[in-house]
Amino acid sequence: MKKQEGKMHLPILTIDDLFSTQQERDDLKLEKVVNVPLSEIDDFPNHPFKVVDDDELIKMSISIKENGMLVPTIVRLKEDGRYEMISGHRRKRASELIGLADIPCIVKDLTDDEATIIMVDSNMYREKVLPSERAFAYKMKLEAIKHQGKRNDLTLRPFVEKLNSADLIGKEFGDSGRKVQRYIRLTELIPELLNFVDNEALGNVPKIALSPAVEISYLTKEEQSMLLDYIEYNEITPSLSQAIQLKDLSKKKQLDYVTIEKMLDVEKSNQIQKLKINMNKLKNILPRNLISEKEKEEFVIKAVEYYCKKQKERFESER
Repeated sequence: MKKQEGKMHLPILTIDDLFSTQQERDDLKLEKVVNVPLSEIDDFPNHPFKVVDDDELIKMSISIKENGMLVPTIVRLKEDGRYEMISGHRRKRASELIGLADIPCIVKDLTDDEATIIMVDSNMYREKVLPSERAFAYKMKLEAIKHQGKRNDLTLRPFVEKLNSADLIGKEFGDSGRKVQRYIRLTELIPELLNFVDNEALGNVPKIALSPAVEISYLTKEEQSMLLDYIEYNEITPSLSQAIQLKDLSKKKQLDYVTIEKMLDVEKSNQIQKLKINMNKLKNILPRNLISEKEKEEFVIKAVEYYCKKQKERFESER
């Protein structure tokens, strides 16, 4: 029997393959910088990093206007044909302020988890990262890494140690795994209380430090709202020991506004001294259109200021 000759399998070539070089075909696979209209770029969903029109953003706008955008943004193409910003929200906003129509972008083909990890990693090296930003960024990256299993190749820096997800994230940004988990607890705070934690970093008031904020995060949303009401009226925030007590009472379902008031109504280093007045003595004096306690307080302050001014004028006239 005649031995059948082996068939040679040739690669299927396209017209482009026949009339292009290997170098040209390789170049097509490389990421390129393209100009994308600003009107076609959407923000990353639930982007945790705030974009504020502050002095730094204004300086960035001026720099882009004078020198162009030196570092392209990173975007990915969405199913609807629009683009999603991965890295460069501040540069996008700065470009909008100076009226640019489009910006240079690197278009990447990324899964949701890959996009999340790159978005977090590219923003965490800012000079200032607020606690709320760090909290939601850590949470988003931790969830993305868990979706990816134990893959470490999606981070911007390689890891050679066997670490759990929280430790891995912490090592990347100079925090322990435990601190990463504590930051993530902050995402359980209502927005108004979380703002007080940011105030601690910014030097504003009212302010709540990280440790008491973590304990407060275990309160129910209703309990947190009651605590917020007390803080806003009295301008007093809980110490760590008080926050621990609040958490314990919440766990026992024994926390209400009266309990919060009794617990926090003690003189502390961050307490602003307040003058307490029996409002029954003023009810026949104050105008009836004053409804809220704040309105009544402002009226009393203005009345005292006016009285002091008149007393001073009278004293000077009698000299």
